Amino acid sequence: MDHPRRYIRDLVAGVSVDQLFLVRDKDYRVTKSGSPYIVCTLCDKTGSIPTRMWQVTETLYNSIPLEGFLHVKGRVEDYRGSLQLVIDACRPWPSDKVDLADFLSVSDKDVEAMWSELLEILRAIKDPPLRLLIKKFMEDRELVAAFKKCPAAMQMHHAFIGGLLEHTLNVARLAQVVLPLYPRVNADLVLAGIFLHDIGKTAELTTGLATTYTDQGQLVGHVTLAAIWTAQKAALVAQETGEAFPQRTVDLLQHIILSHHGDYQFGSPKLPMIPEAFVVHHLDNLDAKVHMTTAAIEKDPDPSSSFTAYLPPLQTRLYKRSGKLGDKAE
Repeated sequence: MDHPRRYIRDLVAGVSVDQLFLVRDKDYRVTKSGSPYIVCTLCDKTGSIPTRMWQVTETLYNSIPLEGFLHVKGRVEDYRGSLQLVIDACRPWPSDKVDLADFLSVSDKDVEAMWSELLEILRAIKDPPLRLLIKKFMEDRELVAAFKKCPAAMQMHHAFIGGLLEHTLNVARLAQVVLPLYPRVNADLVLAGIFLHDIGKTAELTTGLATTYTDQGQLVGHVTLAAIWTAQKAALVAQETGEAFPQRTVDLLQHIILSHHGDYQFGSPKLPMIPEAFVVHHLDNLDAKVHMTTAAIEKDPDPSSSFTAYLPPLQTRLYKRSGKLGDKAE
């Protein structure tokens, strides 16, 4: 392979590719006329692209390594306003001959520095039961290690190693700015809710070569897992202290977790019913949306256009030049 590598963020319709990709998922399907084809998602450190291959066999499908590497020859096409890759030929590629730096997207922030800052913010929690509850999570070394590595999502935002920690810290920083404006809001609940709102993603998502959903993630989901773990850790605190953990505290914290997506259509089992839940939901959404929009603008492959392509998750195209107010209109 002597061809220069094209990262996924740089692909545009009409270009040919002859290079390696990481296979995140794959599926063997059949058209209405009975012809088999392959659908998969190929990745590198800059993103992912939906991919199809026609006129295939089941043997070829089985040879494609899930969460492994594939040398692909093909072309990029525009399909209903979005890019897709069509494979003409492919073959598996040994992982020991791959530069993993091309494929693993990692936070550009220092993980231990982020973790230390998050701990410092959480030290502001004054309520004794909540402090003990957070401490119980911190003592779970396996959980903490996973928290530091886990992405915040498959694709939507902070979808890279360390993304969950980076996102959680950003939301906690936002809370530090907002909470002094609303003295009637229970700051302890907000900070604890921010720390725990996405912690279930440590069990929902894998952190290997490719980010995928675990069986537990598909069947239960990170929102429910975090609520369950909160009750379990509270029970451990009660067991160790010999005092009943306040049930109302558990209920309120679980409510913040269960409602943080803010809407039933976005997978929220409950809608926010307390001020603290509204704060967590909107700060969480703010950080996610700002990251999504700025990343989409940065990765947009067409420098000549003032707008990105239509982005289904945001239901809009983004204007790319709002950060350049001093420039002349083009």
